[in-house]
Amino acid sequence: MSDDNLSDVVEKVEEVVQESVETTQEVAGNALSSILSLKESNPKLFFGAIGGVVLLLLVLFIGGGDDKKAVTGQTMKDLVAGQKYVLKSPNTFDPNATVKIANVPGAIAAYDDSEEEKAAPCLRLPQGTPVSVLDFQDSDGIKKAFVKIQIEDGSCKGSLGWALAIDVQ
Repeated sequence: MSDDNLSDVVEKVEEVVQESVETTQEVAGNALSSILSLKESNPKLFFGAIGGVVLLLLVLFIGGGDDKKAVTGQTMKDLVAGQKYVLKSPNTFDPNATVKIANVPGAIAAYDDSEEEKAAPCLRLPQGTPVSVLDFQDSDGIKKAFVKIQIEDGSCKGSLGWALAIDVQ
């Protein structure tokens, strides 16, 4: 193929590209002008169409699909007095986290009690500590909210205390 033939082909391709660009611009201009003329001639239809498109998009976005899965959370075991369990907090992934033990049911508070822990070292036990369930206490309409436990292992073996039922698993 000679250079003349190649330049002719390039020129023809450029002409076709230019024509397609002009055609596209003309079609876009015609579509825009027809939309704007609709706005001027029949504004109710124009804004109704815009509202319909927006409504359709909202329905598509809010619909979300058919794959509905129930959110599952921590399930509480039905604890039985006299059985052995372990302490495990469902609210942490830290294996070094501790579980709070209280002297009376309902005394678990959200304040810094590090001074009290020095006087009574068995108020916080590591997760996985084996315990026996002795008794239950209802609280705020929740059955068996607190569990009286006896610690079965470690330096606090034989100690009694109260823990949240969800921490005994």
